[in-house]
Amino acid sequence: MAAETNLIDDLRRLEAEALAAVASADGRASVERVRVEYLGRKDGRISTILKGLGRLPADRRPEVGAEANRVKDRLQAALEARERELSPGTGGVEVEGDLSLPGRGRLVGGRHPVTQVIDELVGIFRSLGFSLARGPEAETEWYNFVALNTPLDHPAADEQDTLYLRGGHLLRSHTSPVQVRVMQKHAPPIRILAPGMVYRRDAVDASHTPAFAQLEGLVVDEGISFVDLKATLAEFARRFWGPGTRVRFRPSFFPFTEPSA
Repeated sequence: MAAETNLIDDLRRLEAEALAAVASADGRASVERVRVEYLGRKDGRISTILKGLGRLPADRRPEVGAEANRVKDRLQAALEARERELSPGTGGVEVEGDLSLPGRGRLVGGRHPVTQVIDELVGIFRSLGFSLARGPEAETEWYNFVALNTPLDHPAADEQDTLYLRGGHLLRSHTSPVQVRVMQKHAPPIRILAPGMVYRRDAVDASHTPAFAQLEGLVVDEGISFVDLKATLAEFARRFWGPGTRVRFRPSFFPFTEPSA
C-alpha cells in the first residue's frame, strides 16, 4: 500500500513541477524539452512510472494508472496550450487556415466624383500655363462684395442669399475673393485658377444646393484680349468634352468685371 501511495504522491509532485516548467517555457524549443523530460517514450519521468504499473498488485493498478493518465493528459493539454501561445502571429488564439496565404487587401475609400472632376479641370488648365490659387472659405464682406464692385446694399449681399457668420464674416458665395487676394500679393503677369467650395442660402432642388464647387480663372497681362479668353475656353472644352466639341459664347453682365461682356 505504501508503494502505491508513494507513486501517486510522485505523480502529483511531477505534475506540479511539469506545469511550472511549461508556464516558464519561453519558446517552442523549451516546450519540447519539457515534453521530452516528462512524457518522452523512452526516459520520460511520467512515462517511466506508467511502465512500472505492471509491478503493482493487480487491485492497485487501476487507481495508480488512472492518476498517471490524468497527470499525463493535463500536462499534454498544458504543453499544447503553451505552444499555441508562443506561436508567432496567433496572439494566443488558435488560428484556422493557411497563414502563409496572401492577406486580403484593405478596403479604402474612393475619390468623390466632384473631386475627380475638379482634379481633371485643374490638370487641363495647368497644362495651359495656369497656376493654382486658393483662399479661405470664411471671408469678410469686403473681399466677398466690396472689393468686387458689389456694394453691401446690393441684393446679392442680402441675408436671404448669403450665409453670415459672427464677427463680420460670411461663408464666401463665390471663389472670386481669391482673385483679389492674388492681385494684392502679386504683380502682373498673373494667370491663376481658383477652385473651391462656395455657399449660398439656396433651397435644395434639382439645380440648387447651399454648398457647391466653383472654379474660375484670372489672367492679367499686357496685350490680353477677348480672343485669348475665347481661345482658352474653347481649348478647355475640347480637352474636357472631346476634340469635336462645338462652343457657343453668350455675353452676360457681372458688375465686378465691368467693363466686360
